[in-house]
Amino acid sequence: MKKYLSISLLLFTISLNSCTNGKNKTPQTTLSPTEFEAKINEIPNPPLLDVRTPDEFSKGHIKNALNYDWNGNDFEKQIALLDKSKPVFVYCLSGGRSSSAASQMRSEGFKEVYELDGGMMKWRSANLPETTNNATVSTGMTKQQFEELINSDKLVLIDFYADWCAPCQKMKPYLDEISRDMADKVIIVRINSDENPALCKELKIDALPTLQVYKTKILSWSNTGFIKKEEVLKQLQ
Repeated sequence: MKKYLSISLLLFTISLNSCTNGKNKTPQTTLSPTEFEAKINEIPNPPLLDVRTPDEFSKGHIKNALNYDWNGNDFEKQIALLDKSKPVFVYCLSGGRSSSAASQMRSEGFKEVYELDGGMMKWRSANLPETTNNATVSTGMTKQQFEELINSDKLVLIDFYADWCAPCQKMKPYLDEISRDMADKVIIVRINSDENPALCKELKIDALPTLQVYKTKILSWSNTGFIKKEEVLKQLQ
């Protein structure tokens, strides 16, 4: 009797572990650019949502992407037409808006929502293909023009930003103060990443905000993400 009881208990434990492992085994949903591209290619004609603004979308996007502006008025209506049982792919410029969009979609019942880690900035840094709606599109400042900007006897502080980037907006007032108060020794140049995708790609700027300090054309300091004014001032002494 004890033997049969032991066998039954063993079988029950195996069965329980099997069920638990199956439930905990959730697919990875935030993918690197190469993983994102590979996953798209695995599935026939998957919905691929670019949740940036139409203006951003027109300057370069992943082939076959649909422009569902996260900050637009029609986002909820647009995703309501999608099949919630099938995989959906979402991306933006650096990952913030697509993360918010993906969270909302999951809360509304979408079973599989895959996000592009780092958005188009990481995609471009990985040299993956993109397309545009226009035959010719301005890619903004050239590397040569950038080098002319940093060719100065003063310190040059470069601020790579975007209008939609909350940390960028939070840092702008104190950067304006530095520009005014330290005009005799520091030049501040703000570069909109949305308007200069080619330059960002060449300089490997793949997240926002990014600050860089150049001294006699040589990069002496760089920081990605929000940083306080006091920390920036230390680099300008």
